[in-house]
Amino acid sequence: MDTSENINSGPDTVSEGSRSCQRLRNQSGFWLLGLCNNFAYVVMLSAAHDILKQQESQNTTLPTPAPGLHQSNSGNSSNSSRYDCNPVSTAAVLLADVIPTLLIKITAPFFIHKVPYGCRVLTCVTTATASFLVVSFSSAVWMSILGNVPVCVCDLFIVPLTCADLDVLLVSCLGVMFASVSSGLGELSFLSLTVYFSSDVLSGWGSGTGGAGVAGALMYSALTQAGLSPRVTLLVMLLVPVVMAISYFILLVFPPSFLQWKTRETQPSLSSMAEQSRERRPLLQEDDSIHKEQNKEAQQTGPLTFSDKLHILKGLRRFILPLALVYFAEYFINQGLLELLYFRNARLSHAEQYRWYQTLYQIGVFISRTSLYCIKIKKIWWLSVLQCVNAVLLFFSVYYQFLPSVWLVFVIVLYEGLLGGAAYVNIFYMIHAETGEDEREFAMAAASVGDSFGIALSGLAAFPVHSHFCSL
Repeated sequence: MDTSENINSGPDTVSEGSRSCQRLRNQSGFWLLGLCNNFAYVVMLSAAHDILKQQESQNTTLPTPAPGLHQSNSGNSSNSSRYDCNPVSTAAVLLADVIPTLLIKITAPFFIHKVPYGCRVLTCVTTATASFLVVSFSSAVWMSILGNVPVCVCDLFIVPLTCADLDVLLVSCLGVMFASVSSGLGELSFLSLTVYFSSDVLSGWGSGTGGAGVAGALMYSALTQAGLSPRVTLLVMLLVPVVMAISYFILLVFPPSFLQWKTRETQPSLSSMAEQSRERRPLLQEDDSIHKEQNKEAQQTGPLTFSDKLHILKGLRRFILPLALVYFAEYFINQGLLELLYFRNARLSHAEQYRWYQTLYQIGVFISRTSLYCIKIKKIWWLSVLQCVNAVLLFFSVYYQFLPSVWLVFVIVLYEGLLGGAAYVNIFYMIHAETGEDEREFAMAAASVGDSFGIALSGLAAFPVHSHFCSL
């Protein structure tokens, strides 16, 4: 029997029916946690085009439909360009969405064990709620609080903004940053939490994060296209943090020895909770046998040392690098190129096309992250290479405009999501399978920095690309 199943069952004998019920509850709980954790993050990216248009619509109606390429009455201040450009790239929203997450993922694995899981989840719920509230009311209330920023700051953008417009943008990005904190802290915490349960909860988590993409992007697209304003749509989504709290505190069945409100250092080690029943190839590999024995003894008597964690990070490079590359390519596409791929002869407006790009991408992510139940991929570098091919193809399609139809872009974006989702879920599955028991909790949290690092680099790269195309 799997060690993790022993952990979750506890010392007492549990009937088969009760164990099956617990497994179902835990799988469902992690699916919902994945869904809720990524929901706000996805919604902010789906709403990026609208967030940057709030100064035109004052967030009370749908954004003014963007006209086609080569038209001069574009409805924004970049109408001299042959592209229908926002004054600021949607990469601005992407960076606000990912930088707090990146900072958390870089630093938190070294100290987060001192914060009880219950406190972490409450923080995620609070910041997710704040993100929806701040963004939804940014253009109505916060303008009077911030006041005007200096004119010289407003003129820094490629297409100069009024100070009032920049006020709205800054506060909207503040709300997006709350979503980022919630998502980043939640991801590394819940990935670490999987080691206390049977291994199949990782499949539930991966599928749930993919489901967040579909649910978030589709719900935002559907509600706004049905006539609700972006503000009302965001307020409706305040239900999501409530579901997260219910899933964690009520639905999950924790091991008897799991201490919800105490720090990791006060909990018994995993090795004292259950025996290792199968061999795993550890990431922490050293040539010096003496040092290995010291590491082994340290792991049995207490938490990992800082030196141990650095050695584990060294072994994680073969997972972190391909994860960063695949996410760099796909988010360079999503936030740097897709807003420039507008087809004027299609029935959908520019804003609607952008939303459905994001929705189809998330559908691809959901399908591939759910596929871990039936297929596992070990050639993860190939997924990164294929994603880079997609980025190059769409870059040249923006420049030369050779793609004939928006429907072809829809297919490419769906395929892009399949690659990205497969890379994420298979990489974390391999880490979970190949790490030793005492290393696994730290390794699962630390490896999550890969996707955020790639996303942050893509956001930085998207700014000059957006500026170049909008200057044409």
